[in-house]
Amino acid sequence: MIFPLEELIKYQGNMYEITCAASRRSYQLSKLGGAEVEDNNGKVVSLAARQIFTGKVKFMFPQNKEKTAIPSY
Repeated sequence: MIFPLEELIKYQGNMYEITCAASRRSYQLSKLGGAEVEDNNGKVVSLAARQIFTGKVKFMFPQNKEKTAIPSY
C-alpha cells in the first residue's frame, strides 16, 4: 500500500492535526502489530494515514493545551 497522497492533497483541514493523528496512530499500530500491519509489510505510517483518510479511524484532540491525538474506534 502506498502513502495516500491523493487524499492528502484534497484534505482541507488542519495539516498539523492530521500529522499528529497519523503519527500517534502509527505508534499504536507499531506497538499492537497484527494481521493488518503484516498485510501492509510493516509500513505503519501509510497504513495509519490510509485509516484516517478513509474514516476507519477517527481522531479528536482534547480541548486543553496538550495536543494529544486520541483515536476513537
